[in-house]
Amino acid sequence: MVPKILVFAGSIRANAFSGRTADAAVKELALQGAETTRISLADYPLPIMDQDLERERGVPENALRLGRMIAAHDGVLIASPEYNSSIPPLLKNSLDWVSRIRRDNSRAFAPLSGKTFGLCSSSDSAFGGARGLYHLRSVLMACRAEIVTPQCSVSRASEAFDEDGGLRDERLRQSMETVCRTLIEHARMLSTRVEP
Repeated sequence: MVPKILVFAGSIRANAFSGRTADAAVKELALQGAETTRISLADYPLPIMDQDLERERGVPENALRLGRMIAAHDGVLIASPEYNSSIPPLLKNSLDWVSRIRRDNSRAFAPLSGKTFGLCSSSDSAFGGARGLYHLRSVLMACRAEIVTPQCSVSRASEAFDEDGGLRDERLRQSMETVCRTLIEHARMLSTRVEP
């Protein structure tokens, strides 16, 4: 079975470090035999999470579209920046809305529940955004997602990528390889487990 992995960054800023990290992950996942889909959260604009709005209008269509995209893949890799040692608001808001999905037309639907996630971060600091991943893990765990243990945090991100978009540092390359390999293995196991 060829695992299908969805990849996106937690930022939509032009030339964002998290976008470059997501692109590096796509290359590594492909090298390891996965079928990848790279999306941008810019294509799924959402209002600020508001339960009054949800009660009046339901879950926004873009949240449903993103939820369906997540559900259509065996695993998800998120490359996140770090805002004040935590999750960027764009990513948090997107996950909050997707977590509110209960049904898609007539069928029960919870796209985050049981889905396997791999996490990467990036920052120009020495921490590489790792502090934000602690909170991202907590959010995903609250949504009953499965999160693989290895993670890749790209520090000094302005100098971390070569001309081809790869990671210059061997330690970081190995870290990315480990995250991608573990995500593929877990996604494959979970997909096999749910097949009839």
